Amino acid sequence: MHIGEPKTGTTFLQRALWRNRARLAAQGVLLPGYQRQDHNRASRDLREAPRPASDPADPWTGEWDVLVGQALQAPEAAVISDEVLAACNPPQADRAVRSLSPAEVHVVLTVRDLATLLPAEWQETVKCRATAGWDEWLSGVIDVQSAAPNPRLWPFWMFHDTMAILDMWSRHLPPDQVHVITMPRQGPAGTLWARFASVLGIDPGSIDLTGVRANSSLGLGEAEFLRRLNEALPEEMPDWFYTRTIKRVLAHDVLDARSRQTRLVVPPHREAWVRQQSEILVAGLRDAKFHIVGDLGELLPLPATRPYLGPADQPAEQILDAAVAAAAALADHQYRDKYLARRPPDRPRGPRQMASRTKWALLNGPWVKRALRRTSRVRAVRRLRVVAWRVLMRPARYGR
Repeated sequence: MHIGEPKTGTTFLQRALWRNRARLAAQGVLLPGYQRQDHNRASRDLREAPRPASDPADPWTGEWDVLVGQALQAPEAAVISDEVLAACNPPQADRAVRSLSPAEVHVVLTVRDLATLLPAEWQETVKCRATAGWDEWLSGVIDVQSAAPNPRLWPFWMFHDTMAILDMWSRHLPPDQVHVITMPRQGPAGTLWARFASVLGIDPGSIDLTGVRANSSLGLGEAEFLRRLNEALPEEMPDWFYTRTIKRVLAHDVLDARSRQTRLVVPPHREAWVRQQSEILVAGLRDAKFHIVGDLGELLPLPATRPYLGPADQPAEQILDAAVAAAAALADHQYRDKYLARRPPDRPRGPRQMASRTKWALLNGPWVKRALRRTSRVRAVRRLRVVAWRVLMRPARYGR
């Protein structure tokens, strides 16, 4: 189980896994589910995440049991990966580990140096509709949340209190089955994959990383524009709509792709606190008996190399440029979604492919899938879904 932490190369690793599903299967490593989103839905079920009544997504009740049932079908090994699993509480983590019995469970946690993690997480909050500025958000994390009796009650520390997360997930596991991978600070992204592959016990060179990219960060002007847009949005806009439209289309597809002049860094007056916390973490990991993959020195901050500049210091022209690009992109998205003709599906080539498509439609077509998801609170339905997955997702089919 790859449980996080967020903003530590998790998206890159997940893209590498799912784009190489057939290659992994050939080496005895299976991915349960049909697509990456199935792991996120299972994570929501495990964490008992609430689902708003207006959310058009299918219910996720029962999804964890379905994913576990599929994982236990693997003859050798299976991978479950969702970075939000780091936010589980102790009973949820216990349930996750125990539900995979009698398999040998390994927990993988990827970690990153705090000096670059903090800016990345603030930008992620802005992508998720937050309105707090960089200085305000950072003050809350450092001055309020880190000093609280239980920091994990706050969002940032719920995902990034590394030693507490490791302690919670390792209760029923020997230390050598808990793997901590440090995120490389520089160099090719393939270095992170090589470290992850070493934990899986596979040849990293057998996986094609062409086109697999990590999530990019926002520029300072883009981040400030999006934050101001969040302030102007009506409160009645549901979060699921924001995620599908503003976050995915605007933040990821448009603003992330724009060139960045300056990278956001920690302000000078916060550097001492960051170094102190980093040294505490490195000492804790060094004293623990967990399997460390990488260099703990990569978790220590580097000295600043240029004058500090915050998002609020950006020229108005840069913010305006980001706003114009965003408006054009949303107009184009609206046009394509409503008026462009849908591409007709490819016709099956021969009776064999037609039979295969018919089987897929009967066991996992849109209407069947929705009906099964809505009744997955019933144990028999969850078992039926595992059987259907086993029939449909045999290794010969993974590359299609």
